[in-house]
Amino acid sequence: MTSMSRARVARRIAAGAAYGGGGIGLAGAAAVGLVLAEVQLAKRAVGNGTAPFAPSADGLYGSGYAPGGDPPLRLLLLGDSTAAGQGVRRAGQTPGALLASGLAAVAERPVELRNVALPGATSDDLERQVALALADSRRVPDICVIMVGANDVTHRMPPTRSVRCLATAVRRLRTAGAEVVVGTCPDLGTIEPVQQPLRWLARRVSRQLAAAQTIGVVEQGGRTVSLGDLLGPEFAANPRELFGPDSYHPSAEGYATAAMAVLPTVCAALGLWPAEEERPDVSRREGFLPVARAAAEAASEAGTEVAAAMPSGPRGPWALLKRRRRRRVGEAEPSPTSPSGV
Repeated sequence: MTSMSRARVARRIAAGAAYGGGGIGLAGAAAVGLVLAEVQLAKRAVGNGTAPFAPSADGLYGSGYAPGGDPPLRLLLLGDSTAAGQGVRRAGQTPGALLASGLAAVAERPVELRNVALPGATSDDLERQVALALADSRRVPDICVIMVGANDVTHRMPPTRSVRCLATAVRRLRTAGAEVVVGTCPDLGTIEPVQQPLRWLARRVSRQLAAAQTIGVVEQGGRTVSLGDLLGPEFAANPRELFGPDSYHPSAEGYATAAMAVLPTVCAALGLWPAEEERPDVSRREGFLPVARAAAEAASEAGTEVAAAMPSGPRGPWALLKRRRRRRVGEAEPSPTSPSGV
């Protein structure tokens, strides 16, 4: 699917979410039916993993920074098993712990981590998780990271409902005063037991939902980071290294890859990133785009950030697309085709 057609589909899904529609499909009813049938077979082959419960990583990180100075930054994780860190055995290997440690190092300030994510959760569980997060008005998080979407696909949640639930959660958190970063739906087409044609269909469905999520999140004042790398190209190339023992959830190295893709956006949302990094870099194909086009571009390349830029433009709201993730030496660069507006 081309970037333009993905943008059109994402725009329709997001519009349906905003105005109460519910019947817009992702890849067509017949295709989704095939995906779901084969996903159930893949799930039975994968199983639930060797670590059914995610280790608790809640607590204070970077306690050695600025003793007696500023109070700790409050970091909250919400979402599904990806946010919870299912698949690893040690708390320090979870994405929450990795993000908290990284944020403390950048901010040179302690970070208090709380994780309310639930393995197996779909986007409609975010209402409960947000309620937990905001139960104490005196302890509103400074920054919230949400990772959700994979279970929405496998549980047949209508995409409009999925995006609506996510957008509502972002709006509630932003209204309470928290910054919000969302890791969008990962690429389900790279789960090891999954075979063709499910791989192609799962990738298409995942990217369509990720793009629609981006539109809904940005419209509510949040930022998104494409998590294609979480179950994406690097996982396909290095499955034994980046998948966990269950071949479904990421390994410790996989979670580290995802956390490091999200960390720069978390820092930017809190105003901790260098000012020169905030300017679009034309050589990295960064720039301002209509939000639907930016969402589609981001869904095609993991580690790409989308943030609100202008509330209106020639083709509706515009967003800033940033490729903050630094590529490793020897890693292939993406297609050189520049998005319009850069």
